Amino acid sequence: MDVVKRSAAELLPTGYQVKLIGQAEEFGKTQKYMSFTFALALTLLYMVLASQFNSFVQPFIVMLAQPLAIVGGVAALWATGHTLNIYSMIGLVLLIGLVAKNSILLVDLTNQRRAEGLPVDTALRNACPVRMRPVLMTSATVILALAPAALGFGAGNETNQPLAIAVIGGMVSSTLLTLVVVPAVYSLVEGWRERRRKAQPAALPD
Repeated sequence: MDVVKRSAAELLPTGYQVKLIGQAEEFGKTQKYMSFTFALALTLLYMVLASQFNSFVQPFIVMLAQPLAIVGGVAALWATGHTLNIYSMIGLVLLIGLVAKNSILLVDLTNQRRAEGLPVDTALRNACPVRMRPVLMTSATVILALAPAALGFGAGNETNQPLAIAVIGGMVSSTLLTLVVVPAVYSLVEGWRERRRKAQPAALPD
């Protein structure tokens, strides 16, 4: 579609234009709708996380898993020869909720350890090994449940397969990278905030 539009702009005389119809027109509409759905899902996720953690900063740390998942989902579609269609887009939207739970498990336990008096890095070193097993188990459950659809088994596989492949690719990449990226960013952000609080002068008594 982009190639046709660029070629038309270069070749057609003044007053002529190209109008896409049929499947191309419907795909253009679907792309707009899915973009809106994706943005709305991210906004709702941030609102829920902000209320859960009582923070405006920590939801961004949790949501670092989203781009990691999208990269894995798109890479899996490319590797298997599937396109970015309506079904694979739905799979990418599903990833927004599925991959956030890995970061939530990790950040929540780290916050609990810090509330017990541990410094940031010590709390992370304590929380990461504890949360690794549930993160891997829940991710493996999703991947194995979608494996038959990703392999093309069963009726309707032409619609289920791209969705399953996108979700599996996103789950694999987000699970592996979240265990590295999220703790590192949490340490940088929360460590800086903790040092900043300590550097502020104590309030004088009335």
